[in-house]
Amino acid sequence: MQFIDQAEADVIAGKGGDGLVAFRREKYVPAGGPAGGNGGPGGSVYLLAVGHLQTLLDFKYAHVFKAENGGRGGPKNKTGAAGSDRYIEVPCGTVVYDANTGELLGDLVHPGQQLCVAQGGKGGLGNRHFLSNRNRAPERALPGLPAEERRIRLELKLIAEVGIIGLPNAGKSTLISALSSAQPKIADYPFTTLVPNLGVVRKPTGDGTVFADIPGLIAGAHTGLGLGHEFLRHVERTRLLLHLVDVTAEQPVENYLTIQKELSAYSEMLGDRPQILALNKVEAMPDEAVEAIAAALAATAQTQVFLISAVAGTGLDQLMQAVWQILDRSTAALAEAEASLAQR
Repeated sequence: MQFIDQAEADVIAGKGGDGLVAFRREKYVPAGGPAGGNGGPGGSVYLLAVGHLQTLLDFKYAHVFKAENGGRGGPKNKTGAAGSDRYIEVPCGTVVYDANTGELLGDLVHPGQQLCVAQGGKGGLGNRHFLSNRNRAPERALPGLPAEERRIRLELKLIAEVGIIGLPNAGKSTLISALSSAQPKIADYPFTTLVPNLGVVRKPTGDGTVFADIPGLIAGAHTGLGLGHEFLRHVERTRLLLHLVDVTAEQPVENYLTIQKELSAYSEMLGDRPQILALNKVEAMPDEAVEAIAAALAATAQTQVFLISAVAGTGLDQLMQAVWQILDRSTAALAEAEASLAQR
């Protein structure tokens, strides 16, 4: 399946139905009066977040979405049929903008969440509404209001609790394949990963946690170099960043600093996001060299450095224990904040 995380579409709501000019004409009712019904309201266009979609691929083949027009008013004061609403399914994590103005229309995060992106027009009034003492037989009705039309821009930000970041060839895809059942493409050259990979990693309690392998981060990524500008947005929703550094690289410490600068340049919030630092591919270097690099990296980052081998599985248990601890603290802090807000 092709991964599409940006798309544009035209959404057109339904026009309101016209009101009707009609009169009551029945036997033994010589002065029945006006009886033209109102037009029905036009249908609206909604976006609906669903859990079974992971991409905006459907928008590659369909660019225009229309709701149904409202029906015309009927005789005997009957209101016209309401136009059917149009629901468009999108993945959870879709952010919606007005393509022409750039206005943020909404952020669909949870399954079942809806967003109206084009409001249906109201139905026109039938002639019964214009009955008055001065005009006992009005021959006037109003047309339905026009439909709302809008061009929308959709951006998908993957919903993952842990984002795995690092320079190309740091071993991100190998790590996510070792931790989960995901099977990303893996090879020994830059930009093997061209799209984010998702994997579900099971906690000791049995609950699943979504990890995302974020590709394409290089120097200048925040300005659009490489693939980073396309995929940095997927890091924004993560609660924890797992930063992989390749121990076999020529300048591991400088590589770490490069990614940190890109995160901070893209968003101050990302620069302050909790991180776990891991030195990968330790099986490929002598222990003395690995320890020296780890010490230099720890001194620069001012944090603990985990020594792992995604290929051999070395150090992964200790790494995951640290991940679960940080996520548990984050969950507890979030629950405390929500409880505090509820008491106000």
